[in-house]
Amino acid sequence: MLLKLPIIECTFIKRLNRFVGLVEVNGEIKKALITNTGRLEEFMVEGRKAFCVPKQGGKTDFILIGFLEKNGRGAIIDTRTQAKAFERAVELGLIPWLKRCRIKRKEVKIGNSRLDYLLECNGEEVWVEMKSAVLRDGEYAMYPDCPSIRGQKHIKELINLKDSGKRAMIVFIGALPGVKKFKPYEKGDPKIAELLKEAKEKGVEIRGISISLLPNGEIILEYNNLEIEV
Repeated sequence: MLLKLPIIECTFIKRLNRFVGLVEVNGEIKKALITNTGRLEEFMVEGRKAFCVPKQGGKTDFILIGFLEKNGRGAIIDTRTQAKAFERAVELGLIPWLKRCRIKRKEVKIGNSRLDYLLECNGEEVWVEMKSAVLRDGEYAMYPDCPSIRGQKHIKELINLKDSGKRAMIVFIGALPGVKKFKPYEKGDPKIAELLKEAKEKGVEIRGISISLLPNGEIILEYNNLEIEV
C-alpha cells in the first residue's frame, strides 16, 4: 500500500468546466474539484460510479479521485493523488530504476517551464517530469487524450537538459487497474508522440508505473516498471 484515502462512493453527473464537476453523494448533488485537465471522456459519463474525498473550504465540497472499473478497482484521475503515490513509492524504494534516489526538490523552474521533480540518485541529479496516463487501450495506458502544448514544452525542456549533459526523465503514471504497458496516444497529440521518439533517441529516460485504487481507499502499486513503446 502506498496511501490510504477516506474515499466516499459517489455518482458522476456531469463536468461543469475544466476543474469542476457535479456528483451525487448520499442522494445530494455536490460540486467536486477535478485536478486532471485531460478530456477524460471515457470516464465523464453520467451515472458512472466514482470515488470522492471530502474537501475543506473553497467552492467545491469534494475532490473527484477516480472511477470504478469492472474488476472492482478504481482508476485514479486525481493528479495530486498520483503524485503522492509516486513520491511514496520512491521513498519506500519500490521502483527499481529509482533505487537509492530521493526527491531533492519539487516544482523546479527550468527554462520557461517548471518540471515536477529534481531527484538525487547516488549523488547525481535527475530532472523528472511526471505525466498522468489514464487513457486505456487493453493493457496499455496512454497519454495524452487531447492536445497539450504544456506537455510538448515539458518534453522539449527534458531534451534540452539531456543535450546539455544532464540526466532527464519522464515518468508516466498508468493510473488504471491492470495496465502493464505504456504508449503515446498519437490521435490525442501527434506532436507529443514525435517528441517522445526524439527524446528517446536523445537519451531521455522514458519510464512508467501503474497504480490503482482499492474499494477500501488503499492505493497500491501494481507494476513498478511498465513496458514502454514509443
